[in-house]
Amino acid sequence: MLKPYHTKDVLEAGCDEAGRGCIAGPVFAGAVILPPDFKHPLLDDSKKLNSRIRGALRGVIEKEALAFGVGIVDEKEIDKINILNASFLAMHRALEKLIIQPGHLVIDGNRFKPFGEIDYTCVVKGDAIYASVAAASILAKTYRDEFMGQLHLQHPEYGWNQNKGYPTRAHREAVFKLGPTPYHRRSFRLLNDQMSLDFF
Repeated sequence: MLKPYHTKDVLEAGCDEAGRGCIAGPVFAGAVILPPDFKHPLLDDSKKLNSRIRGALRGVIEKEALAFGVGIVDEKEIDKINILNASFLAMHRALEKLIIQPGHLVIDGNRFKPFGEIDYTCVVKGDAIYASVAAASILAKTYRDEFMGQLHLQHPEYGWNQNKGYPTRAHREAVFKLGPTPYHRRSFRLLNDQMSLDFF
């Protein structure tokens, strides 16, 4: 069972991102404030769950959370400010959407840029430790997967309905054969060492 909070007797928001390692599409972040007594037997790090369970949990989280928000930073912004800063910005945008201001933040990972005057704690693999961070990871992942499914309809050759923009072999081969789309991150290495684009 995941821990219900990091800091006792403080309204706490968990934050996590999805899509940081992709070569196409935006990075998404979730921010969630759960009730102190919230429990669900299936809640866990989104990477450990299948899409059906993630989808079911998203419905539970959105219904029972005291507040939640999802933030997005697109590929053009990522190329401009780099993926680390884009991840922080996505989290800030998610936090801005909370209808309740938390007194403390639990951030998945080891770095963060302060959000206003709110205290925060960075926790590596926090999505496998704290319920609110796991919930945030599920929102970020499910919203991003949906978005990449929509982009797939525009560019089905890249298999984004399956790879979600991650650099799989088939995805890289599609970039090599067809070139990058406007949704590819130009600041990322789109091809492996054996491939090159004359026009890129």
